[in-house]
Amino acid sequence: MSGHSQFALLTQRRFLPYFVVQALGAFNDNVYRQAIIGLLFFLGLDTGERSLYAMLAPAIFIAPYFLFSAIAGQVAEKLEKQRLIVITTAMEIAIMSLAAIGFLTTNMPVLLVALFCTGVQSTLFGPVKYSVLPAILKPEELTGGNGLVEMGTSISILTGMIFGGLIFQIAGAHGPVVAATAIIALAVAGNLVARLIPRVDAGEPALKVHWNPWHESLAMLRLARRQRGVRNAILGVSWFWFFGTLLTSQLPAYAELHLGGTANSASLYIFALALFSIGTGTGSLLCEKLSARTVEIGLVPLGAFGMSAFLLDLYFARSGAAPLVGLDVPGFLAQPGSVRIVIDLLGIGVFTGFFVVPLFALIQSRTPASEMSRVFAAVNIQNSLFIVAAAGTGILLQTVLHWTIPQVLLALAIANALVALWIFSIVPEFLMRFLSWLLVRALYRLRPRGIEEHVPDEGPAVLVCNHVSYMDALILAASIPRPVRFVMYYRIFNIPVMSWIFRTAKAIPIAGAREDPALMQRAFDEIDATLAEGEIVCIFPEGALTKDGEIAPFKSGVEKVLERAAEAGRPVPVVPMALRGMWASMWSRRGDRDQSGLLERMRVPRRFRAHVDVVAAPPLEGPVSAAALEAQVRALRGDAA
Repeated sequence: MSGHSQFALLTQRRFLPYFVVQALGAFNDNVYRQAIIGLLFFLGLDTGERSLYAMLAPAIFIAPYFLFSAIAGQVAEKLEKQRLIVITTAMEIAIMSLAAIGFLTTNMPVLLVALFCTGVQSTLFGPVKYSVLPAILKPEELTGGNGLVEMGTSISILTGMIFGGLIFQIAGAHGPVVAATAIIALAVAGNLVARLIPRVDAGEPALKVHWNPWHESLAMLRLARRQRGVRNAILGVSWFWFFGTLLTSQLPAYAELHLGGTANSASLYIFALALFSIGTGTGSLLCEKLSARTVEIGLVPLGAFGMSAFLLDLYFARSGAAPLVGLDVPGFLAQPGSVRIVIDLLGIGVFTGFFVVPLFALIQSRTPASEMSRVFAAVNIQNSLFIVAAAGTGILLQTVLHWTIPQVLLALAIANALVALWIFSIVPEFLMRFLSWLLVRALYRLRPRGIEEHVPDEGPAVLVCNHVSYMDALILAASIPRPVRFVMYYRIFNIPVMSWIFRTAKAIPIAGAREDPALMQRAFDEIDATLAEGEIVCIFPEGALTKDGEIAPFKSGVEKVLERAAEAGRPVPVVPMALRGMWASMWSRRGDRDQSGLLERMRVPRRFRAHVDVVAAPPLEGPVSAAALEAQVRALRGDAA
């Protein structure tokens, strides 16, 4: 698994055309919007008229998200998705043709109408953009695929703004013609590439579309809130838009007042925005490496607190006015303290990527395919509300309360930390995954083998593995892309501190028939219900940690689990797995004198961050004996425990 790279997706037809289409769309939108600003200067309009547009344009663009997201979600659920992408990109050609007329006639009302239509087209494309990914990617590719999409979007927005802003500066009197030609050419290119996207089946082709936007918007918001983890992941995504909108809206004035830029040059503003965008793209791409190709929501707390830490440092880096004014980018970089500001802006972006990419992947991995487009329509509705709230908050803080920009950034850093703490308190799974991710990545270097090929991407399955250490469940969870319910001996389940992690991960405690027959029966019932819901269950059939590094005989409980599933008419595949290299770890029983105290188990491993192999074999179908499974696991383990 470690040999794979998300960049390999860019060579595959199932992903590359889609990636290019969404990047071209983001690029063209921003070329168009910045070209309108360039036209305002080209026409010599005064500051008041330009300010009026600056206030009107965002509202005109975002209004369709409120009006039509509910309809867009239903349409995206009902139609085959490649066809819908072709339709929306064809709409873009028509809209940009209207916009071209506006540029050629220098008619602002026409350009604003086209801007509204662009918002409509973006609204229709929005539910498809993320709902298509689970259909074209494997579960272990979701984090990497989302990272590429976020990187592509960030860079496309940035380069689109730069390109659109330069059109009238470079083309001069020919600016309207160049702008009109560019936006039509980009729209045509997007439509041509969209035709190369492979077919992606509709999520719910029999869905009846309801046209009442208010009623359907509420229905979709309720649909998105049904599952607690998804609901709060959506809240996290919306907070990301609030954070990003408020931060980036401060950058133009921040560059002028606190970095030393000029009112007539946007170079420092573009530089600051570029740092944030490049950081976000970099952080998004790093998510796959840090998560080891799983949907690792443990990165979300890391991202949240990193965002606040770097934003807080940005406040202290320069809370007053710039010592010199009239600077360009080289002039700013030559000033004392500039490197610190550069690092802070990059850092905010990097940790923003850590924050948002796993949230998108979590929503995709836990939402049924038949509801995916509607859930992402709900995401767009809620995001729009948060964007408007961010704009209103900025106006309130600066025009009513007269806060300085550094004070706004300080407040945002504190608010971000408080919101993160609140989200993690109501969904402890986020914090649990962070702690387990931190433990596993700090202590070991995992080498998963055969997991992509042999652990099913969907549907129920039973995993069986040898039991070497108290970290086994966390190591397996970090290696398997899908959520896993672990069955573990109740005494291990009740270990202080670790117990909170196991409970939050919905592990299933079990006891022997002589110890607690009622607990054993409850465990089998819960295993049966979990498999019936299409989830993965992992069992350690030895029943306890190895005392000598060797595999103990497998108990018959695993046979009972498989028999119950078969008797219910839903037999499940069994995937043999083995851990290798864990016997020398600080959480195994190697070297215990009495095997009784937790502190006795916490010794320094012989090799810090030692390699641990997590090996999977092809799944076995039908009734399988414990002895046969034991033989498979022994063969996988080889000579090293």
